[in-house]
Parts: sequence; C-alpha cells; structure tokens
Amino acid sequence: MTEDVEKGNLIYKLEVFFNSCILHGWRDSIITLQSTRGFGVWAEDLGITSRCIDAIASKVLAHPSKVSLSHSYSRRIRDDISCNGSESLIHNPTTKGWWAEDIAELGIDLYWRTMIAIKSGGKVPGNLIGDALRIYASRWLPNISKYMNIEKEIESDHELDSTRVITSKHKLLLESIVSLLPAEKGAVSSSFLLKLLKAVNIVKASSSTKMELARRVGIQLEDATVNDLLIPSLSYTNDTIYDVDVVRTILEQFMLQGQSPPTSPLRTRRNSERRGSRSAENADFEFQESRRSSSTSHSSKLKVAKLVDGYLQEIARDVKLPLSKFLAIADSVPDFARLEHDDLYRAIDTYLKGHPELNKSERKRLCRILDCKRLSVAVCMHAAQNEMLPLRVVVQVLFCEQARAATAGGHVNELPRNIKALLSAHNNPGKPTASFSTNATTAADDQWSVSGLKSPKSKVSTLKPKLGENKDLDENGEEKSSKAKTLCMLPNRPKRMFSRLCSINRTPSH
Repeated sequence: MTEDVEKGNLIYKLEVFFNSCILHGWRDSIITLQSTRGFGVWAEDLGITSRCIDAIASKVLAHPSKVSLSHSYSRRIRDDISCNGSESLIHNPTTKGWWAEDIAELGIDLYWRTMIAIKSGGKVPGNLIGDALRIYASRWLPNISKYMNIEKEIESDHELDSTRVITSKHKLLLESIVSLLPAEKGAVSSSFLLKLLKAVNIVKASSSTKMELARRVGIQLEDATVNDLLIPSLSYTNDTIYDVDVVRTILEQFMLQGQSPPTSPLRTRRNSERRGSRSAENADFEFQESRRSSSTSHSSKLKVAKLVDGYLQEIARDVKLPLSKFLAIADSVPDFARLEHDDLYRAIDTYLKGHPELNKSERKRLCRILDCKRLSVAVCMHAAQNEMLPLRVVVQVLFCEQARAATAGGHVNELPRNIKALLSAHNNPGKPTASFSTNATTAADDQWSVSGLKSPKSKVSTLKPKLGENKDLDENGEEKSSKAKTLCMLPNRPKRMFSRLCSINRTPSH
C-alpha cells in the first residue's frame, strides 16, 4: 500500500483525504479525534491524535472567517435555522468562544491536550479560556452533589466499587480543569472557582488542588457571595456543617495580596531623577496608578469585611462550630474594614442563641470583637435588652448611646422599662436601688452578665453617665470632664466598674 509498490497507492490516497477533508473541516477533526479513543496506541503511533489536536487548535487560533465547519456541520446549521428561525450563537464562528461548546464533547484526556495546544498559541484571551472551562465543567459535572457521603449509604460491594470508579474519574476531571485555569485575575469568576472547590470537597480530590483553588479565590474574593462561601464539610474528622478551615485559608490569601505598600511619591520622583530617560509625566502617572491600586485594595477590604460578617451569620447557626473558629474568621479582616458592626453583632447574637452552653468567660471573649461605638441606634436598643450579652457590653452600649445623644445635642430616645432601671441612679443617687452586690458569695462573673442583675442576691444600682454637661472643671480646677463628674455622682461599686470600662474603651480620639 506504499508508493514503493505503485504510485497513488492506498496510503497516499488516505493521506490526501485525511489532510484535505478531515483536518480541513472543524467538525470532522473533532469527530475523528473522538474516534481515536478506541484505538489509542495505533492512533498515537500513526500521528492521527496529535494531528487532529493541532488542526483543532489552529482553527481556534485562526480568524473565524477562515474556519471551515465541514459539509455535515453546515447542513446541521441550516436545519437549526429552519427550525428555530435564527442561527444559534454556538454555531456561529464569528462569535467569540464559538468553539467551546464543540470541544466540550471530548473526553478529559483529549480535552486537556487540546486546551494546552490552544493556550500555547497565546492568542486566546484568558476570559475565553475560563468560559470554555466553565462550559466543560457544566457538561461533565452536572450532578456531582449526589455523591456526598454516598459510600455510607451503599451496601453492596459491587455498587461501592462502581461508585469509587466514577469518583476517581471526577477527581481526574477536576484536577485537570484546575491545571488549565488561566493565570489572569478575573478570567474565571469567583462563583465558578468556589463551585469547583465544593466539588473538590465532595469527591475528596488532592489537597494541592484544593489549595490552588483557595489561592485563586483569595485573589478575587471581593467578587464572591455568601452562598458561594458555604462549602459543605465532608471530612470524617470534622463535624461542622461547613468547611470553615478552607474559608479561613481563602481569607489569609486575600490579606496576603495587599501587604505590599504602594510606592511613595518621594521615592518615585527620586527614581525618575536618577533615570534621565523617565519623564516627570511618567513618574506622576506611576504615582497615580499606585494610589488607584491602593484605593482598590481598600475598597476590596471593605467588601470582604461585609462578606465575612454575612458568612458569620450563616455559620453561627451550626451548633457544632467551635468558638475558636468563629473568632478566627471574625478576626481575619482588619478592624478598619468594618465601618459598622451591625452585621457582626447579628452574627454574635446568632452564635449566642445557638450555643447557650457558653460560660461567661467565653461570652466575654466572643464579645471583645464588637465595637459598640459602631452600632446603629436600632441595634443598640436590641443589644441593651439582650440578656445573653455580658453586662460589660450592655453598659458600653448604653454609655455609647448616651454619649452619642449628648454629642449631637439631641434628645435621648425613650428606653424600655428594664433599661430605664439601669439609668435611674443619677436621679436618685442616694437610693439603694439594685446596686452591684457587695455580698462575697456572688460570683464575679455574675456582675458582668444581665442574668446576674436579675439574681435575687444581687443589688444592682443603675448607671447613667451625665454627659450632657457642657462646662465642667478640668484637671487644673477650671473645667472638669463630664465623664469624671459622672463618676463622682455614682455609688462606690459602680464607680470602680465604670473606671474599668472607661480605661478599656479609652482611645486616642477621646
């Protein structure tokens, strides 16, 4: 069948047909590549597999107008037009990413080799590569969630073996997709990356794949949503509903990317003077770009802080979530990123309701992350009546609310009856109304909880700082701070407690 025997022999004719018909057509190249799976070794030896892959990649990299879809494929397009009245976008070669739907029919091994050839061409942008990977994942991983804990439910060994085979295929598919992800930030959405991360948890893929996805999500975490972060935990050593550890890793990766400080304007100008070729306009442009990058990083941290507080509200319902993990997530964002603490308070309130077994020291530890000065009026009113909060927090809330009203020169809103009891000492300083108990049998922790106020053994005096005074004496005898004057009007026991509170809450702004 070679040319040595006779010219125009069978091999030559097959080669001409293969080059002019099969490799020339888009659809025919894909069908032929798929058919090589049944004759893998022969196809590799004859070069059919590699030539089909090169032909497909060259057509993706070429201008769409130069791509021949082949006769059979063109006929299918005409059928679609006659049925639908308009041509589908996936069949239109002039549409960006027109090729993604077709090569998604390939198996993962051939698909991986084809995508590597396409990426090596350097002409396809990262967002189109990301779209192609998303299409392929939705094609081959549609119902992967049904394999969650399926090994525990299967009884027969045959079903268990078949399930493990399917799971191993999904592992290979996921690891291959992750290895093909483009390096550019934003080329793949955070939602898609987190869906892959959920799938990795379900099929128990390699830890390196999991860490790579966590790193990529951390780079663009500000684009994620709370539902995206709710990754189910399927570890046998962890009883929590959601995988909090991987979210903590994502947050660490997010914070790492913003640690390099922007270039200072002085340093930029000095560098521009040392290099005579760089003009002052270029130096100013670089400085403006650094400021824009710094501003973007700051706004990203604000978005992520809001995202974290929403995530905390969801995981706080898990009764098996340890306090240490809750605090680790809450402390993972910088303090300046939380402009208000309303969502953080709601997360703490949810956690306290779901974990009534917390002792008083644990409750105080939980509430230390809360800044009462950043709570809205409505949340302050709720916190003042929250019996699960430590009394320290309740007093801080009341103090901040009174200070806010006095600073604004406005009228203090009407408080509930049980809160008025905490503020009546100023009107009746000599009356022995419910003061802090001097009885030695009362536990110290009870003095810092609302439940301790209601104890029959405790006599708790209420506290109301007189912050409305405008002119008081200071340290030299001329003026005195309103806070000090308020302390002088309180009984001895509340004075000591308020002194401790003021020392804790004293900031440079005060």
